[in-house]
Amino acid sequence: MYIADLHIHSRYSRATSRELTPEQLDLEAGKKGIHLLGTGDFTHPAWREELYEKLVRAEDGLYCLKDEYRSENGRRSETATPRFVVSGEISSIYKQDGKVRKVHSLILLPDLEDAQRLSAKLEMIGNIHSDGRPILGLSCHDLLEIMLEICPGGMLIPAHIWTPHFSMFGACSGFDRVEDCFGELTPYIHAVETGLSSDPPMNWRLSALDRFQLISNSDAHSPAKLGREANLLNCEMSYAGLKNAIETGEGLEGTIEFFPEEGKYHFDGHRKCHICLSPAEAKRYGGICPVCKKKLTMGVSHRIDQLADRPEGFIPEGRKTFESLVPLLEVIAASTGRSAASKKVQEEYCKMVDELGTEFDILRTIPIEEIRSHSGHLISEGIRRLREGRVKRLPGFDGEYGIIRLFEPDEIANPDGQMSFRISAPFSTV
Repeated sequence: MYIADLHIHSRYSRATSRELTPEQLDLEAGKKGIHLLGTGDFTHPAWREELYEKLVRAEDGLYCLKDEYRSENGRRSETATPRFVVSGEISSIYKQDGKVRKVHSLILLPDLEDAQRLSAKLEMIGNIHSDGRPILGLSCHDLLEIMLEICPGGMLIPAHIWTPHFSMFGACSGFDRVEDCFGELTPYIHAVETGLSSDPPMNWRLSALDRFQLISNSDAHSPAKLGREANLLNCEMSYAGLKNAIETGEGLEGTIEFFPEEGKYHFDGHRKCHICLSPAEAKRYGGICPVCKKKLTMGVSHRIDQLADRPEGFIPEGRKTFESLVPLLEVIAASTGRSAASKKVQEEYCKMVDELGTEFDILRTIPIEEIRSHSGHLISEGIRRLREGRVKRLPGFDGEYGIIRLFEPDEIANPDGQMSFRISAPFSTV
């Protein structure tokens, strides 16, 4: 079994961390326990050149960082060397059926040579130099057609499919059916990325999605956000193995998820007016902000209600497993009453990862008793509650991340005046 996060970005994308280098991605993936990581941004010439320089071929269709670039600082000696698969995101903005469509697509490719060829073709259509996630006036259908022509072995996966502004099913600029987006090429779409504001049970409500594999990725805009969502794979560590798992589900064991309420578009709302509403509440207001009387941003929960043909709680046969987690740094912060950015929290994180195991091992499998003896009662209790799903959830809305609480105020000393932790991602757009 290994963990794969296939959708990330480089420092060449807008609003991303300067620390998104191959060296830092390799180091951070090792700390977190991510075995396979997307490169992100394959269309950007400077990033592609850096990948050519710093990566070396490993298993079929995969790469790893060259030894001379690897840092052992903070890395456990037994941690496996992370692999990279060529990936990138395209923003398609175009007009179809009298409406402006804005849809993001994740593309996975067998190697950097395919990335070079596909990028050369896309450069004839639009500017791929100014942003690692280029904006092209190209329909999703035509993008898929070009990819299949240039690189038949590639995979196109609709990204974060429910995000209101930039996705296939987005309330503001998307479609109601996969076929409306991809037309006769729909059979070449085998998987969809569910995004931070939804989880598998929410997507199970649409029978139209039964034929697609549900995958989850971080869409990280900084190294710290790697793995906040990921995939659990039990297949050959190769591009062919990955492709088969994504296209058939064979070897795709399940996903690691955000609590969907943490996503910043879970409920309807209007951030300027601090208004957050459930779908039922938003319907009572006619989709209009009760403060400023402007249109609310429809959240993912409401949008799924619109398209769903099954009730909440429906469980399909053959469903994949999923686990809802939050980053270890945030668990430590919540369990100690400090900020995740505080020096003490950072020190405790490094100590735990160095002495206990990778972040995913600590969050998922290391015995609670072992964590308690190492890091104390509160941190181990926070992880126990997280594993059991015993959390209080305050939904995100209109670009505002949700809040997850592990403890009540009377359960913990509060040295920094902060009880709950907010899943904040200053470099994220999803």
